[in-house]
Amino acid sequence: MSIPSNLRYAESHEWARKEPDNTLTIGITDHAQNALGDIVFIELPAVERIVKVGEEVAVIESVKAASDIYAPVAGEIIAVNTAIVDAPDTLNADPYNAWLFKIKPTNLDDIDALLDATGYAKAIDA
Repeated sequence: MSIPSNLRYAESHEWARKEPDNTLTIGITDHAQNALGDIVFIELPAVERIVKVGEEVAVIESVKAASDIYAPVAGEIIAVNTAIVDAPDTLNADPYNAWLFKIKPTNLDDIDALLDATGYAKAIDA
């Protein structure tokens, strides 16, 4: 199981990548996609939506279950990956490149509250 060291992680299995413009790109972890199985549907948040830390912002459905996706930081949704809606199985093939949405954080320091790769590995017993 892959846990890239350049990302930060929420215990709810979202990853966050800080971009050069200080926005964050958000996706789900390899662990999450593996637990879900074959992903068949994704509902993404609305652009310009203001979200709180831990707020439910998206839904992913697989052949096994449905799972909520949570905002790992507070801020404004500034982009969504509409291509992933048409090809949700992309998350199974490459979860760290198949992003879901981008967020402009209210406080960029909030990313420091997320787990690093070592902390996430411990959280999932990897």
